[in-house]
Amino acid sequence: MDKPTVGILHPGSMGAAVAGCAAANVSEVLWCETGRSTASVERATQFGLTPVAELAELLDRSDIVISLCPPAAAEDLARNVAGHRFAGVYVEANAINPERTTRIAGLLEPAATVVDGGVVGSPPVHGKTPTLYLSGPADSTARIEALFAGTDVRTTTLGTEIGKASALKLSYASFQKTSRVLVALAVGMAREHAVDQELIELASRRTDSYLSEPQYVAKTAARAWRWGPELQEAADALAAAGLPPEMLRAAASTLARWHDVKDDSGLTLTDALGRLAQP
Repeated sequence: MDKPTVGILHPGSMGAAVAGCAAANVSEVLWCETGRSTASVERATQFGLTPVAELAELLDRSDIVISLCPPAAAEDLARNVAGHRFAGVYVEANAINPERTTRIAGLLEPAATVVDGGVVGSPPVHGKTPTLYLSGPADSTARIEALFAGTDVRTTTLGTEIGKASALKLSYASFQKTSRVLVALAVGMAREHAVDQELIELASRRTDSYLSEPQYVAKTAARAWRWGPELQEAADALAAAGLPPEMLRAAASTLARWHDVKDDSGLTLTDALGRLAQP
């Protein structure tokens, strides 16, 4: 059987690394370079992705398209793809709530086949092995599993229902990301009263506590531009389930105070807490 061609929309830190893993099992991985940043070009080159000039060309040549972009852009991107009458398999792998995933499936079907996806974990570099959870038509999820066979991206299929993968991703993110926001607030309060070291020592007596490792606060601040919108999606999912969304919306609002330190790997705990206290 001929190896498929895959298109990635768009090669951010996660998308580029995931696409790079798939490259081992496909004929080539395409990405659209028009309007993208220098950083995107560098990532795409690093992972051996093939540039094309226009989205139409990417869609015409691709058997499978993987969408990994900021949550807010997911529907507009899908609508753009639908406008080109893409007829392959579309993996909606963004951190969006199940209702939005279902709407996107409605935009693309029946011309395309939609697979719901959710990536849990860090990008597959430096030994990291994230899991791509899948749900959707069995033959299509099997094709996506084959893309990543033997790579650092693990796959788990949850069933045939669109929305399951998105729900699992956001359920996990609700805890994983909000807990780190709470660490920032707790350490910030303790530091204001000069008891931050005592707080960390207290937390370190317990196992698996983010509070004992406040260095993660700076990492959280650098990722806030992505995590805030993701928690808004999770809040929408809570509201749709009849559950109170206010805590996640507050966490997203807190993350917004760090919007200007996007991907700043040099940020310190002191800098992050200072920006949190004085946005």
